[in-house]
Amino acid sequence: MEITILLRRTGRIFAMLSMMVKRERQTFKKRQEAYTMKFAPAKGFRDLIMWQKAHGLVLSIYGLSRTFPKHELYGLTSQIRRAAVSVPANIAEGFKKRTVADKIRYLNISQSSLEECRYFLILIEDLRYAETKDTLDRLEEVSKILESYIRGTRRNYS
Repeated sequence: MEITILLRRTGRIFAMLSMMVKRERQTFKKRQEAYTMKFAPAKGFRDLIMWQKAHGLVLSIYGLSRTFPKHELYGLTSQIRRAAVSVPANIAEGFKKRTVADKIRYLNISQSSLEECRYFLILIEDLRYAETKDTLDRLEEVSKILESYIRGTRRNYS
């Protein structure tokens, strides 16, 4: 009888230990994935956080511009969409460039397109076509990340 009780207790302890090991493995795997995501070199432009944020900005601007008056379709709507799409497109194009100078040139074009978008968002607000605060906040985030990436690229390859 004591042996059966002892075996049950041992089985429970073994089950608890197995669960703890399983949890620890899952936690380790999550930490390892987070580390890899944070420090592993990007395999493609889609891995770049700045591209992901810039793409989000494009989607935001497309959503915002759907509400513009019809007479702006070939004016402001077209212009802001073109400028917005240029940001992640130039990040993507610059990603595969071989020289640092080429990479930075394309990132600078992205910065210029961001500033163009900034002006259009100010104009949209002044014309009372839409509220642009959230979109301007997104733009500012992309701008800071882009600037930081350029500085880091210059520092690491100088």
